[in-house]
Amino acid sequence: MTSASEKDVFKIGKRLEQIISKNENTDEALDLLKRLKELPVTLEVLQKTRVGMSVNALRKKSSDEEVIGIAKSLIKAWKKLLPDQSKSSVKDEKSRDSNNSPMPSEDSNSSVHDTESNNSDTSQRRSVVPKTNDSVREKCRSMIAAALKVPIDIEDKSAFQDADELGAIIEDCIFTIFVNTDQKYKNRVRSRVCNLKDAKNPELRRRVLCGEIKPEEIAKMLPEEMASNEMKDLRKEFTKEAIRDHQMAKTSGTTTDLLKCGKCLKRNCTYNQVQTRSADEPMTTFVFCNECGNRWKFC
Repeated sequence: MTSASEKDVFKIGKRLEQIISKNENTDEALDLLKRLKELPVTLEVLQKTRVGMSVNALRKKSSDEEVIGIAKSLIKAWKKLLPDQSKSSVKDEKSRDSNNSPMPSEDSNSSVHDTESNNSDTSQRRSVVPKTNDSVREKCRSMIAAALKVPIDIEDKSAFQDADELGAIIEDCIFTIFVNTDQKYKNRVRSRVCNLKDAKNPELRRRVLCGEIKPEEIAKMLPEEMASNEMKDLRKEFTKEAIRDHQMAKTSGTTTDLLKCGKCLKRNCTYNQVQTRSADEPMTTFVFCNECGNRWKFC
């Protein structure tokens, strides 16, 4: 069950992302960082909320010394929560450990971080979320990644994000919504997979891979929103036909081509005869046009 502190950290992380993307005022960012220092943040909370990425992005983008200082102290404190790595494997596995860590590096002087500071939004989307110990979640991540890897007939793929990383982030966004791996979670994952790997809908796959549709957006989209333009047009046509069929629904009666519709001039009609007057009077004939839905009384 999600704790109150985890919810607070998640909200603060989201607000920090908005401040970074919109270059909003520093005072609010400073207040949010101070609130983070007061909250009991655990390694599990860091992994679920990815707030470390938001704090680090703010540190690199801000020009306020106080904001930078608090951000650095938070990152330094949170790094102590990470499990110790054996000295013998540090050099060989440095790259892998840094990718799997929920905390970013503080080396702001390196050329790598200078490049990342110019693409902070992209780097946040491409950050790898930590692996889970849940076999169901790992399987779902693999399914989403496989769907993203379905070939797209496009030459320039330089802006595409890594499918494995992106699949993990999308799954993490879905898990954040349901906070468990119940049937609703599985149905949501299956819906994303089916639409992303649809050979007739490469546009959705392209928009997700290049970042036009963010992971948190694809995690919440309705099937109607993910459908291809062709499918959307088809659904509209089906809806129109259903309405038209409903409006032109036949009643029980006898089909005849002897009667002609005065509206569409077609001879595809159905008629019913009802005794509406006294018994010695002839029956009244009600006619329905099967073509345009016109109704009239034939005496």
